[in-house]
This record gives sequence, C-alpha cells and structure tokens, in this order.
Amino acid sequence: MKTCCTPPRPAPAPQGTQRPAQGAATGACIAKDAVPIPGGLALVGTAHSIFDADGEGPLRRKKLSEFRMASTTVTNTQFRSFVKATGYQTDAERIGDSLVFQGLLPEGTPPTRAVSAAPWWRVLPGASWRRPTGPDGPAALPDHPVVHISWSDATAFAAWAGGRLPSEAEWEHAARGGLGDVRFPWGDDEPDDAAFQPCNIWQGRFPHQDLGLDGYRGTAPARSFEPNGYGLYNMVGNVWEWTSQPFKVRSLKKSVKAAHEGKTGFKLCKGGSFLCHKSYCFRYRIAARNSSSQDSSTSHIGFRLVFDGVSDIQRPQ
Repeated sequence: MKTCCTPPRPAPAPQGTQRPAQGAATGACIAKDAVPIPGGLALVGTAHSIFDADGEGPLRRKKLSEFRMASTTVTNTQFRSFVKATGYQTDAERIGDSLVFQGLLPEGTPPTRAVSAAPWWRVLPGASWRRPTGPDGPAALPDHPVVHISWSDATAFAAWAGGRLPSEAEWEHAARGGLGDVRFPWGDDEPDDAAFQPCNIWQGRFPHQDLGLDGYRGTAPARSFEPNGYGLYNMVGNVWEWTSQPFKVRSLKKSVKAAHEGKTGFKLCKGGSFLCHKSYCFRYRIAARNSSSQDSSTSHIGFRLVFDGVSDIQRPQ
C-alpha cells in the first residue's frame, strides 16, 4: 500500500490545553449557513473497496438523527475571528513548524527537511495557518479553507463556535447528498485529466507536475465548484477534513496491522485534497479513509463543523 498524502508530524509534540470561551457571533454565522441533513439509515463504507487495508468496507448502515453541517470548511476569515477573540495559538505556531508540499514552496525558500516516507512533504519553520507556504510566502487568502490545523486546533475552534466535528457516518451521509450508494458527491462519474474536473484534485504526474486543469494549484476557495444535493461544497478534494473519531481498522490480517502500526491515538480524516490523484492517492472517494496524529498539521488539512438539531442554530433577531 502506498503511503498516503497525509503524513504524521515527524516528531510528535504534547497536545495543547487551551480552552477558549465560546464565540457566539462566529458560531451563529457558521450555524446560519449550515444546511439540514436528514436523519435515518445512513450508508457508510463501500462494497467495492479500493484500499482494503484502510477499512473502507464493507458497506453498512447506521441510524442517524437529523443534524446540520456547515456548507463549507472553516475559512481563514472565520479562524482569524477565533484567534482574535481568544488569543489561541495553534499547534503549528506553538511547535514552530508545519508540513508544506514541496510544490507550494515560494522561490528562495531555504533548504528544508523532507519527510522520509513522503519526501514531497517538507518540514518548514514558520509555516502556519497565517502563512500556509511559510514566512516567505503570501498571507492566507480570506475565503480559502484554513489549513495547518491539527485535530486539537479543530476541536478547540468547534467548542468555541458551539459546534463539533462530524463522525464518519455523519460525514459520509452528508457527502452522498441524498444520492445513495455513490462514489462521489455528484454520483459515480470519475474525475479525469481531460474534460471532467468537478472538484479540486491533482491533474498530471504526481508529485512533479500539476496541470491545474480544475483551475487551481493548491487550495480553492471554500465555496467553489458545484455543491452536492444537500448544498455542501468541496466534500471531496481541496482539503482533508478532520472527523471526531479515532482511526480504527478492524482486521486480523498481519499485513493490515503492520500498515497501521504506531497509529495509536490517530484521528480519522475524510475527503481527500488537492494533492490526490488516482495514480497515487485515490482517496477522494466518499468511502475512502485516512489518518493523522492529533498534533499533525499540513498545508492540505482543514475541517468543517456540524450542529446538533435546530436548537443549536443561533439566528440573529
């Protein structure tokens, strides 16, 4: 199994203990934009697994209550409001570095250390949500997904905003957009490097050439491309999304256990990113799964919030 495009932080660091107070205004804004996701029997997984070792199968059903999901991932503008109100410091800022894809490094960036299992990832001092490609790169774009966010950072923001991270079942149910057992939020038609680019993924030869046929090299605005049937944007591609739950694969096979050795405490990510390509990381499918350590941060991991029922939606008077 190829190493996926979300490596763990090379040197794990202790989790932060910051517990910021709730931010009603920003939470209400995100909640107002959230869309209702009907409850019922949700489909989870697939009967046609691509990466068996990731635990993609089998296809199963799980009963869910109605909830609401933010139509986009959390943006840099929203995260900036959180930081301004609380003084919160992300894990990347506290540790002093984060992982940046080599193709995004600004010209003139000093030599960087590679991640051994995936050398296209570079450990870059000073990279954070504020400047996603490092201190010599441009400031984060306001309407793009916030990145370089660890699971601990995402849960801190969620608590402040009055929401939470979705479970895997909630995420998949929402991503299907009411279409049932489909591979992608729009159906089963597969993106390609020619004429069909419904999401922000890689086109070309990974990791050396991104043709950018979908219009982007790197992140796209959080509200871009066509939404799915529930009104959710970029449920696959653009950035990986943290979920609330641990990454677990139930298998007795030695090969599977070996593939995930050392992942105790890792959290589950869904959706793929702008770095995914079928030839390398065919994980921009709804059932696909990935994992990373709680303190890991990269230039392609973000998150979105869910809210429990209508009672959590604070609407302006």
